[in-house]
Amino acid sequence: MFQSFEVTSTPQFGRDRVSALRAGFDSLGIDAFLVPRADEFNGEYVPAGSERLAWLTGFTGSAGIALILRTQAIVFVDGRYVTQLAEQVDGSVFSGGDLVNEPPHVWLAANGSNGLRLGIDPWLHAGAEVRRLERALSQIGGTLVFLPHNPLDRLWSDRPAEPLGAVSIQNVAQAGVLAREKIATIAADLSKKNLAAVLIADPSSVAWTFNIRGADVPHTPHPLARAIIHADGRAEIFLDKRKTGIEPEAYLAQICTQLPPSALEERLAAVSRDGGRVLIDPDIASYALTEIIRKAGGEVVEGADPAKLPRAVKNDVEINGSAAAHLQDGAAMVEFLYWLSQTKPGTVSEIAAAEHLEAARARVGQSMQNPLKDISFDTISGAGEHAAIMHYRVTTETNRMIEAGELFLIDSGAQYINGTTDITRTVGIGAVSEEHRRFFTLVLKGMIDISTARFPKGTRGCDLDPLARIALWRAGADFAHGTGHGVGSYLSVHEGPQRISRLSTQELLPGMILSNEPGYYRPGSFGIRIENLIYVRGAEEIEGGDAPMLGFETLTFCPIDRSLVIPELLTHDELHWFNDYHRRTCEALMPLIHDHDVRAWLENATLPLEY
Repeated sequence: MFQSFEVTSTPQFGRDRVSALRAGFDSLGIDAFLVPRADEFNGEYVPAGSERLAWLTGFTGSAGIALILRTQAIVFVDGRYVTQLAEQVDGSVFSGGDLVNEPPHVWLAANGSNGLRLGIDPWLHAGAEVRRLERALSQIGGTLVFLPHNPLDRLWSDRPAEPLGAVSIQNVAQAGVLAREKIATIAADLSKKNLAAVLIADPSSVAWTFNIRGADVPHTPHPLARAIIHADGRAEIFLDKRKTGIEPEAYLAQICTQLPPSALEERLAAVSRDGGRVLIDPDIASYALTEIIRKAGGEVVEGADPAKLPRAVKNDVEINGSAAAHLQDGAAMVEFLYWLSQTKPGTVSEIAAAEHLEAARARVGQSMQNPLKDISFDTISGAGEHAAIMHYRVTTETNRMIEAGELFLIDSGAQYINGTTDITRTVGIGAVSEEHRRFFTLVLKGMIDISTARFPKGTRGCDLDPLARIALWRAGADFAHGTGHGVGSYLSVHEGPQRISRLSTQELLPGMILSNEPGYYRPGSFGIRIENLIYVRGAEEIEGGDAPMLGFETLTFCPIDRSLVIPELLTHDELHWFNDYHRRTCEALMPLIHDHDVRAWLENATLPLEY
């Protein structure tokens, strides 16, 4: 199985670990220390040996940072994790902070003591973040101290070793474009801008550029690697040969030079000498890397990772692969939902449901000769009050039965060689309240409004985000997460720069894949989310209009619980979309399902609704 369910209670030694860290402050010459969730590659998923935030605090969410001062310890999280933070950390040791509205640099400027010396590990913080911290500290006469080693690593006696996941080749049949062509395109752009080279610091960009995949971190199939691409077309990849077998090594030899990770600093310094201009993304690359360039006499040219936008804009091969992966995934979801419908309330636990869904994906993948490679994130399987925790992660300690009269939310995804999936369905277990149905329908209205949106070129994610919320706003409600995130092509399930959120200023371009997932959460009671993946399709003329409009095409096909919908709350256009979506779902998935009972369930689950 790809997901394990461990007991994750509050650490016994949270207080002791914080005390041990503070005991080293004087010898390090600091008054405080920052502990980010990120590793030196700044990715969402980190290897076990880089889970420093979890080791210190007990918090296991995917976004957070701890500020440990001499007399205070604060863990900053966003709205998704407020409830989880309260459940996982020792409140007598740690308080909660607001990662969005008052992140550490804002908190320090307002609350830090005069002359505060803040220590950081320069490998765990990107250049843009370092600048924010320096500006904040300057307001209180403070200093940012770059430590020569991470003090937590010396306290963590049984810290796991670095991963050595096997590297595989992503063939052009799935990638759509040869790696040689991608490298040449990046090099040509460097030459035009009079740059010597670019440091590709994001492992997903390395994987995409070189058409390789890896297995170093959970659920995201990229190797932990960096690369330098030179303006003359040469490329160097810094990748441990213990990860590459004979075939991947021979493949890489045709397009680049493979060097050990330990060679990165020397090679980066070499290209920087004599004023070499090196492009680096300050939002991704570790501050330590920018310092290597500067100390070697090079010029740091800050700019966007040149692979980031091209990998976000999927080519036709990637879109077609994703569509095929979603049909397969939809068949597995139908098998799961049928099974759930046949179980007696109170007999299935949250963990059992997650395990059954993963098994269904593996079974369908095997039958369709497109194996499940991994799940794309830890399944969120929450019943009743647990569904109100937006990123709830069930453990053996929190596991509960799914009972009658409540809502069950399951948010899950899969990694297939031809695509990455992410889908959420909220299901009523037996008869549920009218309040459950009303809020479900309001969330559905928002999901439909995003699905049917038409918009001109230049539209950004922040421009569309209100469409998912208007029905909830009118009811005096909202949800504390973005409406949608970008999704990779057999890469990260959370990919930038595309998003649908209040903060997203990235233009939406044809080929971008995004999630569409409005929700509603009542703490301690229930939670609702409905999620499909969609992609931006090219401009089309609208009859009677005078400007071509972009729109979305839906990738995800799986029934939405009809019993939770109040048809009278839907407009005629919304009801038409809902019924047409179910018609297409039935037509698309029926040929993939061979069990008579499951076919009958699918047919019934996609019957049209009427007023």
